[in-house]
Amino acid sequence: MKLKSFIAGAVGSAVIALASTASWAESTMEKIVRTGQMTIAVQTQGPPISFVNKNGDRAGLAIEIAQMMADDMAVELVIKDFDWKGLIPALLSGKADFIAADMTPTAKRHMQIVFTNPVFYSETVAFTPMDSPYSSWEELNTSDVSVATTQASSWAETARKVLPKAQLKEFAGGTAQTVQAVASGRANAGLSDTATIAGFISSIGGLKVLDGKLAREPLGFATRPDSLHLLSALDNYVRLIEADGRLEDRLDYWWNSIAWEADHK
Repeated sequence: MKLKSFIAGAVGSAVIALASTASWAESTMEKIVRTGQMTIAVQTQGPPISFVNKNGDRAGLAIEIAQMMADDMAVELVIKDFDWKGLIPALLSGKADFIAADMTPTAKRHMQIVFTNPVFYSETVAFTPMDSPYSSWEELNTSDVSVATTQASSWAETARKVLPKAQLKEFAGGTAQTVQAVASGRANAGLSDTATIAGFISSIGGLKVLDGKLAREPLGFATRPDSLHLLSALDNYVRLIEADGRLEDRLDYWWNSIAWEADHK
């Protein structure tokens, strides 16, 4: 009986200690409130989502949404740059409070992080040099064609699914590196979304978008699984700016057109 009482007491003390520790653990939102800073992880090169403009300032759709939220919360926005494949490790290691990028909430990614409701949507397209013989993306599904995508991206997963016969080449650094690979002849074609590739075509020329859409995907921001307060706040904020028209205005400027180029390039 004494042994049972001792074990019961020890277990009870452990439970109380764990509960106490959990109650004192600082949430991500509490850290933001305490420090007055909200830190986001963004892709190093990803116009029109996140990039450095002609004045040397960070700009883009994700940046503006995050900045609006930080301003409305009366906190400072801290921006940290990472390659695409480094975004999730940066979030999980605590280097950022959330990922502000055009990331697709795939089932595999959901095993590590938690996504907001969709903020906007993208359509995946294929592009080639202007003088290539291809007219539609279906023509790329052959073993003698190489297709470039961003490393560890949903575009790479799309290529594996719908272009299984093609040679997949993945590049770090976002669509800029994919475009460079296609333009230099290191790949026959590349995959990106309609908004991103439109900006590159407008800037450098020499490229064309092939007929057809390979996929349509929801895009959102992402938090760590334990950042439920912040996740709820992000979802709520997107609903707010959707209701007051600010989200539609920014999407029309950054995502549905190339109007932003006149101000930032």
